[in-house]
Amino acid sequence: MTNKTEKVYALAFGAHPDDVELSCGATLLKLIDEGHRVAVCDLTQGEMGTLGTPETRKKESEEATSVMGYRKRITLDLGDSKIHYTEESLKEIIRVIRHFQPEVVFTNPPDERHPDHMKASGLVYDALYYAGLKKIDSLYNDEKQEPYRPRHLLYYMQFKHFDPSIIVDVTETFARSRKGILAFSSQFYREELLHEPETMIQRKEFLSGLEARARYLGEQIGAHYGEGFSLPGPLGVTSFSAVFPER
Repeated sequence: MTNKTEKVYALAFGAHPDDVELSCGATLLKLIDEGHRVAVCDLTQGEMGTLGTPETRKKESEEATSVMGYRKRITLDLGDSKIHYTEESLKEIIRVIRHFQPEVVFTNPPDERHPDHMKASGLVYDALYYAGLKKIDSLYNDEKQEPYRPRHLLYYMQFKHFDPSIIVDVTETFARSRKGILAFSSQFYREELLHEPETMIQRKEFLSGLEARARYLGEQIGAHYGEGFSLPGPLGVTSFSAVFPER
């Protein structure tokens, strides 16, 4: 990154490479189609994953970034399976938030199967608040950053299903989002991996299960595909008709 801020509309955090693509990739593509800039930040390199290597994960992340059309992707090194709530980890995320100055932030849900996901969720939630405090100093490339607090936080859906606060119609972008997911090919079912240890997402049924969930969520809003999100609090409405448009 350069010293100057790289303003984006949406910033999506994930504990591991592929968290974002698996959970809200179609929504991010929808935002890009609407003319918005989107950035992604992986908190770890995914180095403890059963399949693949750090080098493989890095190459796959770069491929996914290119396929999806993100403005930028940053990979931090907070430690796969070693994410802890420390002052430095919090400061790392604050630096990213202040650099990109997003309006909307997506991140892992607070209640999840993988401990890293829950820890990431808590760190991002706190960092969003602290990033707005002017008495907390942070430097990026030795330059002092200005305080900044995003307006909106959305938790995407991962392993555990929840009743979403909102469901986004991703019918037009769902197929394209699969290309971003499949960029992480080392993690998913392939015939040549039959003798490798089976992981939750390497199961043959995993990707079809993701599609089934998207179909189910889409059905809830009268669309073909949907992605669900929860909000940490009530959503303020300033333009009523923008939320409830006429047909």
